[in-house]
Amino acid sequence: MSFKYILLIGLIFYVVNAHAQLTIDADIRPRFEYRHGFANLFPNDAEPAAFVVQRSRLNLNYQMEKLTMMMSFQDVSVWGDTKQVDATDSNNSFSLFQAWVDYQFHENWSTKLGRQVISYDDQRIFGGLDWAMQGRFHDAALLRYKKGSFKADLGFAFSQEGQATDGNAYYLHGAFTYKTMQYAYLKKNWNKTSASFLVLNTGFQDFKGLNNDIPDGVFYRQTIGSHITFPIDKINFLGSVYVQTGKSNGTTDLSAYNLALEANYKPSKTLFALGFEMLSGTNQDGASKNKSFFPLYGTNHKFNGFMDYFYVGNHANTVGLNDLYAKAVFTTGEKSNLLAKVHYFAANADLLNDADSYLGTELDLVFTQQLMTAVKLNVGYSHMFASESMSLIKGGRPQNNTNNWAWVQFTITPTLFTTKND
Repeated sequence: MSFKYILLIGLIFYVVNAHAQLTIDADIRPRFEYRHGFANLFPNDAEPAAFVVQRSRLNLNYQMEKLTMMMSFQDVSVWGDTKQVDATDSNNSFSLFQAWVDYQFHENWSTKLGRQVISYDDQRIFGGLDWAMQGRFHDAALLRYKKGSFKADLGFAFSQEGQATDGNAYYLHGAFTYKTMQYAYLKKNWNKTSASFLVLNTGFQDFKGLNNDIPDGVFYRQTIGSHITFPIDKINFLGSVYVQTGKSNGTTDLSAYNLALEANYKPSKTLFALGFEMLSGTNQDGASKNKSFFPLYGTNHKFNGFMDYFYVGNHANTVGLNDLYAKAVFTTGEKSNLLAKVHYFAANADLLNDADSYLGTELDLVFTQQLMTAVKLNVGYSHMFASESMSLIKGGRPQNNTNNWAWVQFTITPTLFTTKND
């Protein structure tokens, strides 16, 4: 190797070490689950489900002066879903989770472009959905402003399935996948108090025809609201209010709301909390206007019980929910704790035949132990005590079975490599 090549390699390493920082970290997360009534009432004459699902994620983060870049690759698969001697993974479990660049073009202004996680406040409307192994991302462009304790984000997205030569119909329209999105998010902090304001407009491809497969324009839904945190003496309060307007589909008007308030108190090593959330719904006997609020792109597993009976890929355009809950987090050791949470669920709108609005009570228990640096163990158990009314919103499944769910998860998140900015 000639001297000039040695000098070039040395210069590259000098530039990386002197003016940039590269960090590579991993996220390996195997989780065993036993499902006996998870997300829906357990049917008669059925066997419970059990499996191990695993996330294997590699994150690369690069920083240089005013430029930050992030790339994240992941494989999400169930143990045994691929033949041991397959040359390729037939399940297409490998994907690009994040790929974005953030350029700070002014002291207070920056722009973030590409595939990215968008998460704000308590993650009710926008969240990273980290509980789900695949997570949630957005292909979007953000214009960001930050000065002191105030920040503002403007977000834009326009989704297409490929590089077409004509037309822009978007057929990936399920599960609230938008064709176009615009939003503004503002937040201000004052000591232990914070307040934010969100305006979100999402456009969805509309279809017509006997098979609902002929593109017919775009219908829009607006979500507007605020989230606030504030202390009163030794009690901390978290509250939010959101409204949704526009269209629930191409022909149906939407008018819905979401109210939430939580108070928590930590006198010593134990945290106590009481909370209430109300998500408006539509009467089961039918109505000309849709009144069902849906939290769209949040981390919905975090809310309304860990068994995912509500708003986790289900419960859209239905009777809504009133959720009264109490929780406590007990310190059980130097690096361990136990979460206990109880939910009382009721329908927000009327059920068929004036049925009782009470849907059920859920108990959630989660034990957390930090085993070592970057290694954490979680063990969870949940039990749903469903009422007869629950079957009215769960496809008529009987409620006379035991409905429970148990899981064990290891989270390993080591930093594999890093260069320090000199």
